[in-house]
Amino acid sequence: MSRNKGMFISIEGGEGTGKTTQIGMLAESLRKQGHDVVTTREPGGTPEAEKIRELLVHRNGGDWTPMAEILLFFAARQMHVTQLIMPALTAGKIVISDRFTDSTRVYQSYGHGVEPDIIESFVHLALGGFEPDMTFILDIAVDKGLARAGRRQNETDIKEDRFEKIGMAFHEKLRQGFFAIAERFPERCVMIDADRTINEIANEMQMIALRRLQNV
Repeated sequence: MSRNKGMFISIEGGEGTGKTTQIGMLAESLRKQGHDVVTTREPGGTPEAEKIRELLVHRNGGDWTPMAEILLFFAARQMHVTQLIMPALTAGKIVISDRFTDSTRVYQSYGHGVEPDIIESFVHLALGGFEPDMTFILDIAVDKGLARAGRRQNETDIKEDRFEKIGMAFHEKLRQGFFAIAERFPERCVMIDADRTINEIANEMQMIALRRLQNV
């Protein structure tokens, strides 16, 4: 998949790192600079992908094997890219997504032990190797992140906590996986310390994104 306009930004990180809040603040900041911004999420972004989301992230969505999860994630992602992300980029818009392929690399490979080459084969088969232009990885200690996520679930009663309930050791693997992803893709990944105030995080992300846009 190829295009020559727009910019695709993904926001990654473990549970409770504040991705949703930061996406909203980054999008608003870029709009004030005159950019046309689309925000979306994974799995999701299209009606079909949102249906798959219910199967994957809801606590009663099913007891999927890691390979089945990969198949479902890439089915949703293929629709997401072809139906929403790519048309927006072609129209010159900035797309900001809450998670993308790096989450599958981390959760299913580092977390569940699936061979990385299997996931990369799906990246090429389903997406033609398509990746974000820039990825922010929000990082926080696992215990703090899970505590935040637990408070959010209690406050909103949204039952999207299937992965949050897997256990501390699993989430420690995820955190190390995100560090590894940042080292593997240094040209597009930026690690962000998420154990700070919301505004401190937002200001850093906005500065980096605007600097990158000036060089596009």
